[in-house]
Amino acid sequence: MTITKTQTGTDLTVAVSGRLDTLTAPELEKDLFASLDGVQTLTLDFSGLDYISSAGLRLLLNAHKAMAGKGGMKVVHINEVVREVFEVTGFLDVLNIE
Repeated sequence: MTITKTQTGTDLTVAVSGRLDTLTAPELEKDLFASLDGVQTLTLDFSGLDYISSAGLRLLLNAHKAMAGKGGMKVVHINEVVREVFEVTGFLDVLNIE
């Protein structure tokens, strides 16, 4: 998994590529939550994400909760595989997906 962060003012974009699973979710969680101080809006760019497991979904839910009192979080550029996982789990109704 590769993580690329870009911050402009209080807007943080985190691009994730590869697999977000039990092995990689802790790395993203540590990196992401260490970067949220002062961040008002979070964008997760999943254009390079190939796979997401329940560990990745749990991380997304925690990030969504952390950003709820701020400007919010959105997920962009999901592929069909990830969209199907979001659809089956109900995450399409929970997350702001563009």
